[in-house]
Amino acid sequence: MNDVIDCQQVTRTYNEGPEKLTIFSDISLQVAAGETVAIVGSSGAGKTTLLNLLGGLDRPSSGHISICNQDIHRMSEAGRARFRNRHLGFVYQFHHLLPEFTALENVMMPCALGGMSVKTAEEKASAVLAKVGLSERLSHKPGELSGGERQRVAIARALVNEPECVLMDEPTGNLDEHTGEGVRQLIESLRDQLGIAFVMVTHDMSMARSLGRVLRLEQGRLLVEQEADS
Repeated sequence: MNDVIDCQQVTRTYNEGPEKLTIFSDISLQVAAGETVAIVGSSGAGKTTLLNLLGGLDRPSSGHISICNQDIHRMSEAGRARFRNRHLGFVYQFHHLLPEFTALENVMMPCALGGMSVKTAEEKASAVLAKVGLSERLSHKPGELSGGERQRVAIARALVNEPECVLMDEPTGNLDEHTGEGVRQLIESLRDQLGIAFVMVTHDMSMARSLGRVLRLEQGRLLVEQEADS
C-alpha cells in the first residue's frame, strides 16, 4: 500500500519574544491509503498544529512532509491551494457551512473552486450527499438541518473532489454521543468503500480506538497508543 502521508523528522517552533517555544520535534508519521489514524493528547499538545502542517496550512520549522509523493512545502502558496483542493479534504469541529447556500451548493463549492462546470459539480455533489445519507436534504440550508446532518454535509464537501486523504479536527466534538456514533460509522464506511485515508484529531477515545491506529502527542513526541490491528 502506498503512503498517502510521509512526514519525516518534522519540528515546529515559534518565537515568543526572546524565547523559542517548541511545539513538537522530530516527528515522523506515515499514513497508508485507506488507513484511519487518530491523534489524541491533551489540549495545547499541538494536535491541530500538526494537522495544519499535514494540510499545508502551516510550514514546519524543519523536516519534510510529502503528501501523495509531493513535497507540499516546496510549492507556491497558489500551488498548495490547488493541491489541497484536488488531493485533501478538511472537516472541522464546527461545520463552517455557508448559511445562505443549500446543502447541495455548499458541497459544490470545492468543485467550483477547482474550475469544474456547474453541471458536473452538481452531479458529483448530489452523488456524494447520497453516499452520506442526505439525498433527501439537497435543497435544505444549514439552519434547516440537524447538527449531525450539518456535519455529514461537511464530510460530503470534504469528499466531493475524491481526495486521497481527509484531515479531521474534532469532527464529533460538537455533537451528542448518539449523533457522534453515526458520524463514526459513516467515516468507517467511507474509508472501507472509497479507500480514503483519514487523519483525525479527537478527544473521543472510544471513537479513536474503534477506527484504527491511535497516536498520542505528548511533550512534543508522537507515541503509539494503539496499533492498527489491535
